[in-house]
Order: sequence, then C-alpha cells, then structure tokens
Amino acid sequence: MPTTQLQMARNGTVTPEMRRIAERENRDPEFVREQVADGQAVIPANTSHETLDPMIIGREFSTKVNANIGNSETTSDIEEELEKLHTAVHHGADTVMDLGTGSDLDRIREANVEHSPVPIGTVPLYEAVKRAGSPEDLTTELLLEVIEKQAEQGVDYMTIHAGVLAEHLPLTEGRKTGIVSRGGSIMAKWMEAHGEQNPLFQVYDEICAIFLEHDVTFSLGDSLRPGSIADACDEAQYAELDTLGELTRRAWDRGVQVMVEGPGHVPMDKIAENVERQQEVCDGAPFYVLGPLVTDIAPGYDHITSAIGAAMAAKEGAAMLCYVTPKEHLGLPDEADVRDGLAAYRIAAHAGDVGNDRPGARDWDDALSEARYAFDWREQFSLALDPERAQSAHDQTLPEDNYKEARFCSMCGVDFCSMRIDQDAREDGEMKDLERNTDLESSPAAEVNLPPVGTHDADAVERFEADAESVTATDGGESDSHRTDSSVGSRDRTPSED
Repeated sequence: MPTTQLQMARNGTVTPEMRRIAERENRDPEFVREQVADGQAVIPANTSHETLDPMIIGREFSTKVNANIGNSETTSDIEEELEKLHTAVHHGADTVMDLGTGSDLDRIREANVEHSPVPIGTVPLYEAVKRAGSPEDLTTELLLEVIEKQAEQGVDYMTIHAGVLAEHLPLTEGRKTGIVSRGGSIMAKWMEAHGEQNPLFQVYDEICAIFLEHDVTFSLGDSLRPGSIADACDEAQYAELDTLGELTRRAWDRGVQVMVEGPGHVPMDKIAENVERQQEVCDGAPFYVLGPLVTDIAPGYDHITSAIGAAMAAKEGAAMLCYVTPKEHLGLPDEADVRDGLAAYRIAAHAGDVGNDRPGARDWDDALSEARYAFDWREQFSLALDPERAQSAHDQTLPEDNYKEARFCSMCGVDFCSMRIDQDAREDGEMKDLERNTDLESSPAAEVNLPPVGTHDADAVERFEADAESVTATDGGESDSHRTDSSVGSRDRTPSED
C-alpha cells in the first residue's frame, strides 16, 4: 500500500497535499503530481506533523528559503527557540531546520513540530553524538534509534551524511579549510577511529525503511562541501556528489523522497557548474544550497556575500536556499539575525524567480514600482518585503503623517526628486501620463511571490483541511473519495475503497 507522497504520485494519485500545493503555487494539480512522481520535486510532510501547511521544493516551482534555528550549550531555551521559529515563519521561511545541540532537545523538537505550519528539518547525527558522548562512540544502533525517534516525533526531512566515504577523506588533504560540515567532520573522525566505512552509509537501507514508514524526506548532506572559495569544485566535493547520486536512486527505488544539499563557498564563476553537475549526477533531484558564499572576506556580512551566490544559484535551478545570517562563522544568531538573514534570502529567491520568468513573479516588483512613482507611501510600505523596516527608514527623517502624501523623500528633497520632475514634465508637456495597472489579486504568481511574504499561519492549515475532500487517480480516470480527520497530521493518505 502506498504510504509516501512519492509512491502515491507514481501510483497516479493526486493527494490532498498536492492539491493544496497546486493552490499555493498556482499550478495544475496534475503537474505537481508528475514532478513528485519523477523525483524532480519533494513534499516534506511527515504523516505525524499535524499543523503542517503542505509546500513543495523543486526547480519548476517558486524558489524556497530555509531558516536554521537551534540552541547550543551556552544559550537559548525552549521559549527562545519558539520565538525564533515564530520570527522565521513571520518573515517568510518556507522550512525551518532545528540544529540544536544544547539541552532539552526532545522537548524543543516536539514543540517546534507542534507549533510549525512549515516543514521541520533536523540533523539526527547531532543528537546521536550528544547521547554517545563523542563521535568515536557512535554505533549504528544508536543512529537508527535516534532517526526513528525523530521520525515518530513528526520531523519532515532529515539531513543524512551518508555520502562521505572512507576513500574520500584523503582527497581533502590539499584543502585550505578541510572538512567544514559538522556532520562530515563527525563521520570522518568515526571512520578514522574505527577504520571502517561510514556507518550511515552502511545502514542506508534501514534508514530508507524508517523514512518510508513516516514519509520523511531525505536531505542528503554535503559532508565535503567547500568551506572556502579556494576549495570549491575540488575532487573531494565531486567524489561525494557522485555517491549522493547513487544514494538518491537507492532511496527512489524504495519509494522515499530525496533532495540533495550543496555548497557552501563557491566563487561566482563556478556556481552554474555546481548546479548543472548536481542536476546531472542526481537525475534532477531538487538541489538545496547553503549560500553559496562568493567571497570569504566579510565576517559579519555573510548574509550579503551568500545572498549574492544564492540568487545566482536560484537562477541556475537551485530549488531551495538555506539562509545565512550576519552571525555566520561568528556566533549563534538571535532574532534580529534571523530577520536579516531571511530578508537577504527572500530577496535572492525572488530575484531568481524573476530571472527565470516564473509566472507572475515580477508583478510584485511592478506593483511596488507603480506605488513608488505615484508617491503612494502607504502602499509602498505595505508591498515592501519588510513593511516595518521600510516605514521605519522613511520615518526616521520624515515621520509626520503629512509626509505620507508628499511627493519627495529626504534623499533628494523637493527640488531634486526625479520622479516628481518627470511627473511635472508629463503634466506640462507632450509626454503621456503613466498608468498603474498591475493587479496583484489576479496575478498568476505563487504565494511566495506575492506580498505579504510570511504567508504561513494557522488559517492556512484550516483551509487545507476544508479543501482536502478528494484525491484524483489519474491512471484509471476515476475519482476516489477521501476524507480527513480534524487534524491534518492524522490524515489518511490512501484513497478509500468505496
């Protein structure tokens, strides 16, 4: 009996999740099903995640953004982590990864799943090491135990560092920054200590079985990603990528969804090569990239150095971008860092969608440009990526309400505002007046390409429940009725027999 979105898509079934995604992406439900069936897109949706508003990750859909949160031994408790989750969702994160390594991991993880309308991702290796005491003391039994527990808790996707093999480790010896992936360094240390192959690689089939039962999506970790632009596209990175391609196909053969993680630090001239090579080696599985950072000189500004690369990667076909905050390389991000990182990455994702001519993606830009030209300040603020920040910047110098009607700002003043001058010239001369004609309500754009950016909320889950009354089997041309329980997480994913 099919249990995963991939299996049901291959079986010809348009699931309620696919219908909800079609609504959010403004696409045909059958197209959504085909992309999932072919492995070109994933729907991270653990069957136990009750508050989830389904979403999709794939290069043919709007570019998604992930936000990393998580505590450490030195900072952050459950209340702070939930505040980070709220901040991430409010500012437009499409998924959130809990990378906590501190105390109370189970309670924090369960709280995140319980309160999150977006998919939650984890790296189970971190908890396994914490329980083992050291990388050398890890066992395959403990790894499987932790993975199964997190799957049962409702985690939607997990980073699994199964692609770094013992034979890859010597390839890193000429690097400037060695192995910078947490998971990669842990696996390397274990293999060096035991003289054996990567334990996650050894039990990969068992992991697939757990993921199959709960419909957890693989996020295959790039353990040998470059940690500096000098190490980009080296033999170690690409040797692991070849293994990730093999692991992708093995998971697909078992009915499990897969996306593949990517670099890292990559100079601008090699970003297209990275995306193209991953798409070829991994048969089009969605590519999920961290950055990439295009230069290494700007600690404190790495949300900018990485957003430049992220925009380029999105244009080349990366499906999801993992945000980087100003604290990258320096410390654990706080709420303000999460906000700044998400703003940078929402810009990068949207720029990629505009560059790829996604349906309606530019309508948001056009609507804001029209409001700017018309000096409709309140409309500008409401259409801005971060309305609060946009208005705050304006009001620092012109706070009074009468300036919301003014035909200038403090940058140029009254006499040197180019748009006011242009308008006056059109009014007094032969040039035609310009019209505002962009209607966002009728735009074909996906939700993430329309304001407000933070579209996820409890109401969205309720709409999904109300709309998910049927699934369609395309292979036989007949419709099967389908009912859901009051909670999304307890929904039965198989068509009824009647």
